[in-house]
Amino acid sequence: MINNSELPKAEKSQSKNGKVPSYYLIAMLCTLFIASTLNLVSHYDFFKIDGTALMIFRWIAIATLVGYAVFRKSLTTWILISMILGAEFGHDLPQIAVNLNVVSKIFLRLIKTIIAPLLFATIVVGIAGHSNLKQVGRMGWKSLLYFEFASTLALVIGLLAINISQAGVGVKIPDAINQANLPEVTVVTGSDLILHIFPENIAKSIYEGQVLQIVIFSILFGIAVAMLKDKHKNPMIRFTESLAETMFKFTQIIMYFAPFAVFAAIAYSIGHMGLDILFNLFKLLATLYVSLTVFLLGVLLPVALIFRIPVRRFIKAISEPVTIAFATTSSESALPIAMERMEQFGVPRKIVAFVMPTGYSFNLDGTTLYLSLATVFVAQVSGIHLSIDKQLLIVFTLMLTSKGVAGVPRASLVILLGTAASFGLPTWPIYIILGIDELMDMARTSVNVIGNCLATAVIARWEGEFNPPVETANEV
Repeated sequence: MINNSELPKAEKSQSKNGKVPSYYLIAMLCTLFIASTLNLVSHYDFFKIDGTALMIFRWIAIATLVGYAVFRKSLTTWILISMILGAEFGHDLPQIAVNLNVVSKIFLRLIKTIIAPLLFATIVVGIAGHSNLKQVGRMGWKSLLYFEFASTLALVIGLLAINISQAGVGVKIPDAINQANLPEVTVVTGSDLILHIFPENIAKSIYEGQVLQIVIFSILFGIAVAMLKDKHKNPMIRFTESLAETMFKFTQIIMYFAPFAVFAAIAYSIGHMGLDILFNLFKLLATLYVSLTVFLLGVLLPVALIFRIPVRRFIKAISEPVTIAFATTSSESALPIAMERMEQFGVPRKIVAFVMPTGYSFNLDGTTLYLSLATVFVAQVSGIHLSIDKQLLIVFTLMLTSKGVAGVPRASLVILLGTAASFGLPTWPIYIILGIDELMDMARTSVNVIGNCLATAVIARWEGEFNPPVETANEV
């Protein structure tokens, strides 16, 4: 297990030198209050203020937040401040912001180099070095049972939310939607879904970022190593243990680049979309965000309490990977750091290595909720009435077709197109969703990461191997 001595220096120093002086906190809050008040009174025409002056006040306020991050000396704080900084930069300087996407893509590429060797090493060690084959099978059926339970509830909540809000009724297509960006889609058959699980070429699976195929290969490889005699088995275990530790260190190095990637990703999103789209489709956005909140508080929180997961410590552990997932709209970008944080949280490496990557294909809570919501939204915009039995059939279909899309930003649009084609729904309303899909993807990707992190803790508790730090063992 990774101990505190292995944490990045920025994180270790927080406990020693991360206190913010009270005078600075007061000054920062006053500055933020003044800047917010001036922007609000100008926006609602109480009295007019020069736009340049407002921008200067906003940047002064943001500068105080940067100072707060300097005092805190925490990587998580820097990431959160980078989101605010990126949003303001994208709003004020969109011409520059639209060219910053390359920075976030560099980060995503570096993260993708970690995933295959990290998953391979941790799964092989977990199966061949620390657990037995019976436990692997036991964790498998427990994980799938939990995944289907959570995913089904997510689909039902999405279905209820869109039927209550009727967000698609009366919506008109915004002129700004770029229809040329809509991806091509082919209807996926059941046999295609099954074949997609199994790798035909592990190098190809790694190149394409097929997490589930890498997991299947690693599980079979780990079982093969476990069946070897000690003469051949022990060197392989030592190699994979060293590889796993190396990849975790590699993750820590790349994470220092995360604030820049988050800044660039948010700035690019705001710069190329603008803020007007928020007002045009506010009802759809609000429906998604509210339903995701209901899922978090109504499903995941009770699950955490039932399995006696220390909630405050859990939130602290996942804050960094969830923030990265929110900004980059890719669950894959958060996978290595999420695995590391859950291990520090007290989940054994063998469980983290098995449950979390498997969950990335079978436990996409945010994505499945969004897909059920968006499919009915398409029907509402088109003026097509879907009966309850038709909606339930769509939900069942989505339970199968939504697997394996976590690693690709906005890949859920392809699934949505395929579902619409399968049920005879028109695809033109999806152009509306395309305009705000990036903002929706931020929320659903974050929930995907939260759900998978919680799943590892739940399975660990179910297996009787959850060992939270002593200071948080009784924390709720």
